[in-house]
Amino acid sequence: MPERDPAKDVIAPAGAGGAMDLALSEAETLEAGTPATPGPTGTPGSVGRPRSLWSDAWHQLRRNPVFLVSALLIVFLVLIALWPQILAGGDPLRCDLSKSQAGAAPGHPFGYDTQGCDVYTRTVHGARASITVGVCATLGAAVLGSLLGGLAGFYGGWWDALLSRAADVFFGIPVVLGGLVFLSVVTSSTVWPVVGFIVLLGWAQVARIARGAVLTAREHDYVQAARALGAGSGRMLLRHVAPNAVAPVIVVATIALGTYIALEATLSFLGVGLRPPTVSWGIDISNAAPQIRNAPHMLLWPAGALSITVLAFIMLGDAVRDALDPKLR
Repeated sequence: MPERDPAKDVIAPAGAGGAMDLALSEAETLEAGTPATPGPTGTPGSVGRPRSLWSDAWHQLRRNPVFLVSALLIVFLVLIALWPQILAGGDPLRCDLSKSQAGAAPGHPFGYDTQGCDVYTRTVHGARASITVGVCATLGAAVLGSLLGGLAGFYGGWWDALLSRAADVFFGIPVVLGGLVFLSVVTSSTVWPVVGFIVLLGWAQVARIARGAVLTAREHDYVQAARALGAGSGRMLLRHVAPNAVAPVIVVATIALGTYIALEATLSFLGVGLRPPTVSWGIDISNAAPQIRNAPHMLLWPAGALSITVLAFIMLGDAVRDALDPKLR
């Protein structure tokens, strides 16, 4: 019997026939139902599909105690802004001068202000005006700034240059001084003049952020591929660029919401923001400031509510920023 050549035994499995046999054996093994390699989720047989930016951000937010605490505070504040009767069923404009600057009493835990109005009731009802101004101003500035900044960053040219110079002009206007000038001629006691003023000065910041995000997103490979395949400018902007450039705008808008609430209180404190009979924390703080030595409770409660509200929105913005920016993880 002839001896086998060891060289052939080594070379044969590496040939075309050996590779084909190995591929066929692997295919038969997969068809037979052999469990696949466990994915990242740890479930046997799972493929392990990667999470998107938004699902990954939500995954991070759910495990962030700062986000959970701030979200609960904001939900509570929104509820009392929508239905203040849940916590305070009295009338915030009903006053009794005989109880002027009186301290806490049964049914009136925060005491009374100079006019004899219940401080607790006014503090609860004051959340509506402050949160309405913050939310409406943030939405207006975010929509206007995103639209103008996104178009400027995507198309460029003279439109980009014009928007940049206009944004520089609005950046150069001092906020408080501008409020004193613009709102001093307004006689309306509603929240809309204050909202319009904040949008007028706030859109420039959002536009600059949106412009930078669009400039970065439009250079990505998937946008260039869509352009090479013949996609129009509108389709590329709405389907490819905008969804990947909106995250920085959301972060800036969330943080700015708390800032706008504080700005409304500042303007109301100076007498050019909200005006009576509107119930606002800024108005109550302005009325309580001269009496801080005689009746500190008049200032403590509305100022504390304002501080907690602003802090809650700033904490929420920080948590959202950390979740949407992979470099901060």
